[in-house]
Amino acid sequence: MTGISASDDDRSAQAAAETKTRLGTSSVTRWISALEHSQDVVTVTVGVLLIGLAAVLLIAGIVDFASAAGHGTARAAENLLDTVLLVLILVEIVHTVVLSLRAHRLIAQPFIVVGLIAVIRRILLELTPGSGTKLSTSELALLIAMVAVFVAGLVVVSRFEHSEE
Repeated sequence: MTGISASDDDRSAQAAAETKTRLGTSSVTRWISALEHSQDVVTVTVGVLLIGLAAVLLIAGIVDFASAAGHGTARAAENLLDTVLLVLILVEIVHTVVLSLRAHRLIAQPFIVVGLIAVIRRILLELTPGSGTKLSTSELALLIAMVAVFVAGLVVVSRFEHSEE
């Protein structure tokens, strides 16, 4: 006999397996951490680009409004409204990006708000006098139904998130 029992062999084999598992887990953990940091860098870059785009659009919209106001304020106001609502959509998307960075999970509410703003934007632009576009009754009914669905979605999501807290 060598002085090592079968239970000692089992214990050393188990310890070796645990060490191997720990080393493998720490390697996986490092990779996950690196991927999370990379995701954060990409998300921050997208957020900064969206804010820059929103600023450029807003400045261009104001400049266009000022230059076109002499030719007709109604058309200039319509274009400014379109630009401002587009900027609002971009800002809501940036808000979603920020929430995603903080929580590391996707939150539905900002997406619903973006959809609601987009539908209201479409309704306002189509119903603006002098817009030159025709909106059928069925299209208008569909847009109004979409507003109702988005509002209902906001209510449901808000209640669901409050019940989780």
